[in-house]
Amino acid sequence: DTAQVWGGTVGEAFGTRARMDALLALRRAARAWPSLTPLLSATVPDAVELTDEEITELLGAGSRALAAAGVDVHWPRELARDLTERAVVGPPDGGPASRAAGPEAGPSFLSADALLAFNWTFALGDKALTREELDLLAEANRPLVRLRDRWVLVDPEEAHRARARQDHKVTPVDALAAALCGSAEVDGHRVEVRPTGWLASLRERLADPETQEPVAQPAALDATLRDYQRRGLNWLVRMTSLGLGCCLADDMGLGKTITLIALHLHRQSDAEAAGPTLVVCPTSLMGNWQREIERFAPGTPVRRFHGPRRELDGLTDGEFVLTTYGTMRLDAERLSAVSWGMVVADEAQHVKNPYSETARQLRSIGARARVALTGTPVENNLSELWAVLDWTTPGLLGRLGSFRRHYAQAVEGGQDPAAAERLARLVRPFLLRRRKSDPGIAPELPPKTETDHPVSLTTEQTGLYEAVVREALAEIAGADHMARRGMIVKLLTSLKQICNHPAQFLKEDRPKITGRSGKLELLDELLDTILSEQASVLVFTQYVRMARLLEQHLAARGVSSLFLHGGTSVTARESLVRRFQDGDAPVFLLSLKAAGTGLNLTRAEHVVHYDRWWNPAVEAQATDRAYRIGQTRPVQVHRLIAEGTIEDRIAALLNRKRELADAVLGSGEAALTELTDAELADLVELRGGTR
Repeated sequence: DTAQVWGGTVGEAFGTRARMDALLALRRAARAWPSLTPLLSATVPDAVELTDEEITELLGAGSRALAAAGVDVHWPRELARDLTERAVVGPPDGGPASRAAGPEAGPSFLSADALLAFNWTFALGDKALTREELDLLAEANRPLVRLRDRWVLVDPEEAHRARARQDHKVTPVDALAAALCGSAEVDGHRVEVRPTGWLASLRERLADPETQEPVAQPAALDATLRDYQRRGLNWLVRMTSLGLGCCLADDMGLGKTITLIALHLHRQSDAEAAGPTLVVCPTSLMGNWQREIERFAPGTPVRRFHGPRRELDGLTDGEFVLTTYGTMRLDAERLSAVSWGMVVADEAQHVKNPYSETARQLRSIGARARVALTGTPVENNLSELWAVLDWTTPGLLGRLGSFRRHYAQAVEGGQDPAAAERLARLVRPFLLRRRKSDPGIAPELPPKTETDHPVSLTTEQTGLYEAVVREALAEIAGADHMARRGMIVKLLTSLKQICNHPAQFLKEDRPKITGRSGKLELLDELLDTILSEQASVLVFTQYVRMARLLEQHLAARGVSSLFLHGGTSVTARESLVRRFQDGDAPVFLLSLKAAGTGLNLTRAEHVVHYDRWWNPAVEAQATDRAYRIGQTRPVQVHRLIAEGTIEDRIAALLNRKRELADAVLGSGEAALTELTDAELADLVELRGGTR
């Protein structure tokens, strides 16, 4: 050591410059930490007396300054200085009674009324400390303390913080988050957490859902759930019965809607859970929700809270109330006055911006259970996942800023695998995501699923539709037979174009495309989900002009598409098919007549009929471009139908009387020209279905 160097007893070992090297090192150390300056004037610079304040500084800033200067600080081995801590969190007593009660004894996790205590245990090295010993360390207010017949070296600030944590209280949802992660960050330090009582039971129950008793399919459900849908129902029942919100994030086409309807029916059998269910969804999906409820839960009351005459009087416990995000935003005060059994946010990515007015108003509507439905829980970044789960289970992921610092930045940058694992443990129980490609899912799916999607007309479409019907019926009433037939064909064509998009009917040169068509809004919703699944889609329309509008719209959204129509040459046609099959673009726009036959487009898992061709055989031929030999995946067929319009009535005829429809409508619109004036008026008049 220094005394030996200055005494000249180790000269050979360290060389002739040993004293000079030591002095240079001491000068460097003294510049970094001035408390060492007295060593420079000492006869033998082997010791310096430090005050308590200087020892405390050396435990922190002093050591860091010396390390930056290349000087290491070593402490005597006999000094115990590692103060470790662990939190035990649970009910106040944590005793057998609370454990026996099970998770159901716990408070609702959608409120912060009940606070749980973090009970801390501390140790120096491997020796546990009593509360009295921790008090001694904190009250000594000096770094060196005599404890258990030995000297211990502890930063007084650290001891003060540790004692202050004894009174740390947390909400149930914070406690659950810590229990699931196995750790929590307190005052900038990550500490181990061990749950007790019903909190420990709840963690085990969430971690191993397969141990739960399966839920029977509700008797009122007029359908048979597939196995994976039953598992989804079990999960939803378990989470909502615990007062926990959750997010069902299955792929499109796996039946999120019917599973949610089954959950609603199940909850009506429990007096604690029963109550009306509010479904908040995009305008374009409201009609589909109503039809699915009427189909799978016949007799279940359902109303739309939408439009100028919306009302909530006379709500019953088992009722569904459907509203849009826009209406909810405007009328949140009325909606929040209702005691909802459950609130459902469909296409929940619509509230991915937590600072938006839509997200804020949705949070103001209370319920005994909250469920989010989305096929795309994360579109761009993890903050979107935070927004959805912070609505379903407020506080689960902490504050957004803290979540971004501790999880989002670390996980998205791939820099912290431990943070990614903690986030996965925390989120996994609250989010159920199944893909069509998952083992055990695809074999249950039918090879082809066909869905009619009802959509409402926009205000502009409604005005155009009613005006055209009124003027055309007046003209037709006074026309002779031959002129009458031409007028009817023109009327039907005009109405179909209005249902597609006003710009198609008005033949606008430079149209504003967005915000004017209910069908286009729904197509956007479908495409968002389809593209998030890295799937491909064929979009059929009878009209080249409509396809051009879609092409412009997709380009403005940054979505790659291909377009094949009757004027496409044979060479170009073959090239387009090859490019689609090779994955050059996920969306293929096709004119129905030009592409209805002779093409093999098995890369597509989805087929959208933007408008209806009234000959079912022609539609089936178009669908078979994707659903044919060589297709190894299930195909989903989506038909867009404008509610309350002629499209709606023709669709109903096709569904009810397929054989008769084939005969009557086999020639398309021609058969409809023979209708009487009264029959024609009944067919084309607008019946609701507007915004």
